[in-house]
Amino acid sequence: MGFFKWFKSSAKMKRWILLNIIGVILVCYGIAKLIDAKTLDVMEIVLVIISFVIGFTFLVLGTVFMQKRMLELLVEESDTRKETNNVNTLIFNKKVYNQGPKIVVIGGGSGLNTVLRGLKNYTDNITAIVTVSDYGETPTDSRKALEVLPLNDIKESLIALAYDEKEMEKLLNCEFKSGKLKNLSFSDIYFLAMDEVYGNFAKSIENSKEILNMTGKVIPVTLEPIKICAELDDGYVIESRDKIPEIVEQTTNKISRIYISPTNTRPAPGVIDAIKDADAIIIGPGSLYTNVIPNLLVKGIAKAVKESKAIKVYVSNIMTEAGQTDEYKLSDHIKTIVDYVGEGIIDYCIYDTGEIVPEFIQKYNEEGKDIVIPDVPKAKEYGIKLIQRNLSNIEDDKVRHDSDVIASTIIKLICDELQFEDMQNDSQYLMLNSKLKESNRQRRKRERKEKKFRKSGKKPFERRNDDSKFKEKYHKRIEAIKESDEKIDERKKKAGRSVFKKLADMDSSTKYKDMLSKQETAEIKLFDAVSKIGITKKIDMDDQEVSDEKNKKTKKKLKSKKEKNLKSKTKKDNKK
Repeated sequence: MGFFKWFKSSAKMKRWILLNIIGVILVCYGIAKLIDAKTLDVMEIVLVIISFVIGFTFLVLGTVFMQKRMLELLVEESDTRKETNNVNTLIFNKKVYNQGPKIVVIGGGSGLNTVLRGLKNYTDNITAIVTVSDYGETPTDSRKALEVLPLNDIKESLIALAYDEKEMEKLLNCEFKSGKLKNLSFSDIYFLAMDEVYGNFAKSIENSKEILNMTGKVIPVTLEPIKICAELDDGYVIESRDKIPEIVEQTTNKISRIYISPTNTRPAPGVIDAIKDADAIIIGPGSLYTNVIPNLLVKGIAKAVKESKAIKVYVSNIMTEAGQTDEYKLSDHIKTIVDYVGEGIIDYCIYDTGEIVPEFIQKYNEEGKDIVIPDVPKAKEYGIKLIQRNLSNIEDDKVRHDSDVIASTIIKLICDELQFEDMQNDSQYLMLNSKLKESNRQRRKRERKEKKFRKSGKKPFERRNDDSKFKEKYHKRIEAIKESDEKIDERKKKAGRSVFKKLADMDSSTKYKDMLSKQETAEIKLFDAVSKIGITKKIDMDDQEVSDEKNKKTKKKLKSKKEKNLKSKTKKDNKK
């Protein structure tokens, strides 16, 4: 059966076999003509020469391309990424990945994993330095039973670097439903077992690359238990990472400063070495105050990044975060990082120029989030080179970074750096550049499909071209959304006022009367709360009781009046 695989359409071998056969026939024809003919005229000699030349050319081309295609197929069989059958992506893959640039990614959460997901298509030399960020949260039953560290971010990074993410996610997120292992998570059991085997937690996570057959390695930023704390403007301190956005949203105070406790936390083994050896260091994207900055506050990390000769890239967020970066622009994100760790931490900043249709923006606006406005002139004041890219992508109705765009932009920066150092002939440059061209070709192919999809009339997501004008393009839809929102708000305000008036009539105390003088936004919120607990029903019932009471009093008055009239009539009759 192995022999017949060469003749499958997917093998693309038949064309070169046919070319070889044609070449052999032409060469044999020429030889036969020479042997058979006693004499040859000029035309016959020319014909023999042509058949020899064409036949020999076909033989050479057929043999070369057959060998080339065989090599592609062999590489493809051993290539775990299963990419397109193209020599530019297959023949060089093994060397590109194994000897690719050393890239360190610092952060946590879904933003970090997006970058890892894109970079693993270019190199195996990836080191993810991940926040150990769940301290302060209520531990799961599995964590309590096994007494393991909070490693959710590390687990997600391992999944992002896996060759088959879906299968790895199923495995690590598996939770046993019965038996002695009931309620225990496989990931917690795995981390505990690896720690027992290697006796060093950082080493055990690093060795997961071979155990789980994945790209790159993951290192926790520190092995010490830390808390990510926030101090607000009024001096109030929040010591639980997951409570920071919630508490800030509930108050009018903003984050004054973020810090880790203890402040002298040491980095995990291997973190500083990875930063020193890196060709590129990527910071973000992710929650500015709870994923990006805390990593840089660990002792020695910011200094190592500044001293490194690597390209330092910050990937900016696309949307602001409620309770953390409300109304933050691009320059505010950069300024915050510089304020905490000083200058020299960022060389390049990749920011989004992507355009999202108003309906998606509206969903984020309802959650208190908005687009991070790229105030380029102010951002340039920090001496950072800005790179515009269409980073935004829609996944499950959420705005996400495009992992392919981020990765290709980073690799392009590395190639430009090699070119600047006059290393165009270096094997790493040639292979990365080849891979980059292929990735760009694939992206253009996807964009053509998207364009065709948009022409079909369905428009779930649009990207911005450099010369597009967002306001003109979506002016009517934006105005329609605004008008609709204004009408809804007005109805809520009217309904809210009527409820508060009824409440004030029911209770003469200042409790409800004071409510009437509050701002309209407060009225809407309180009206929603009133509706939920059913006070409106109580008002209607009380109104009914009042009307019934009035009817009873009226009936009593009429009855007494009748009785009086009857008595007076009786007296008159008696007199008569």
